[in-house]
Amino acid sequence: MKREKSEALFAKAQTYFPGGVNSPVRAFRSVGGTPLFISKGKGSHIWDADGNEFIDYCASWGPLILGHANQQVIKAIQTSVENGSSFGAPTALENELAELILSNNKYIEKIRFVSSGTEAVMSAIRLARGFTKRNKILKFEGCYHGHSDSLLVKAGSGLVTFGNTSSAGVPESVVNDTIVVSLNNEEAVKQAFAEFKNQIACIIIEPVPANNGLLLQRKEYLQFLREICTENNTLLIFDEVISGFRVGFTGAAGYYDVQPDIITYGKIIGGGLPVGMYGASAAIMSNVSPEGNVYQAGTLSGNPVAMAAGIAQLTECLKPGFYEELERKTQFLIKNILSNIGHRSSNIRLFSIGSIFWLAFTDQKTIRTAEEINPDSMKHFRVIHKELLERGIYLGPSGYEVGFVSEAHTEADLIQTAKMFGEAMGKI
Repeated sequence: MKREKSEALFAKAQTYFPGGVNSPVRAFRSVGGTPLFISKGKGSHIWDADGNEFIDYCASWGPLILGHANQQVIKAIQTSVENGSSFGAPTALENELAELILSNNKYIEKIRFVSSGTEAVMSAIRLARGFTKRNKILKFEGCYHGHSDSLLVKAGSGLVTFGNTSSAGVPESVVNDTIVVSLNNEEAVKQAFAEFKNQIACIIIEPVPANNGLLLQRKEYLQFLREICTENNTLLIFDEVISGFRVGFTGAAGYYDVQPDIITYGKIIGGGLPVGMYGASAAIMSNVSPEGNVYQAGTLSGNPVAMAAGIAQLTECLKPGFYEELERKTQFLIKNILSNIGHRSSNIRLFSIGSIFWLAFTDQKTIRTAEEINPDSMKHFRVIHKELLERGIYLGPSGYEVGFVSEAHTEADLIQTAKMFGEAMGKI
């Protein structure tokens, strides 16, 4: 594989940006080597600056459920941007996208558009605190909710702990309002409510944890969280920035049929452009400014170009059989990968839900918590990532990240991918 142009671009980028990138995982430090600078994407394929072609399963970390440069999305963007790129004022496109979402999602009644998943979660946390008049929040080790201060917190050494900051620059005073417990542990959650009675504003969870492996949770556990929140007048927040519109149009809430109080979304609703969103019942959302006293604003919130892209993409997602076909493709891919790696599959698992999949080097049949992931197994991912790149298969550059199948992936793509997995596994 030629890398000269990517290497030159990365060398120059390091003089401009910390680590040469504008988001840490892009630096390829988990897998080694030089990050690829992507110059083009079409359908299920991408091309880098050196002209190398790849079948892509990163999909910009999830948003491109229709594939790269989808014609319907491109046409919508072009039509919108010809009328102006931003106004800082309401447009009819905001209404149109909101109606499309709300008329097909029974779990929310009103929404607010923002510009990123991090912003959506930050706003949802503030709304929960404003609504309940409480300060503490409870999160889970292994769930990622963006880079706002109160959520950049990892678990301490006890069953129920105030977390330790996972980033410099996060004040201890912020950390002390964030309680962190392990996933899939009902006793830890019960203990947290006992220790901090009438103090917890919300529980926030990725109902499909997909930022630290794919830690699939039991429906019973999510229902338990719903019930204990109700009992304690605490709000339940589902962070569906990844799972929303990915495992189904109504996301994990619909997949498991569990009603949270607030849901955050992102990625897919922007059609590849920067968008986030949070939603809840009309009663809860009435607390958001200017109707209520929970302040949140954004110059580019409801950006018309992003709204147009979202309308085009979500309209395609609503076509009959769309999600069933994506899941069929994903299972076809997994079946063929396992067939191609043959006897080497005894300590490899491919976990999946809908069109999300995760490769784990383990002999465990389930992995539901961050603690169950063996960090030493990442050395195997480092090898397979390199070998797959050489064979034209692009996965996100971290063994903790998931992969995504898009509408644009063809059966030939999936068969070729499985074949290359078989070859790459021979190097481990």
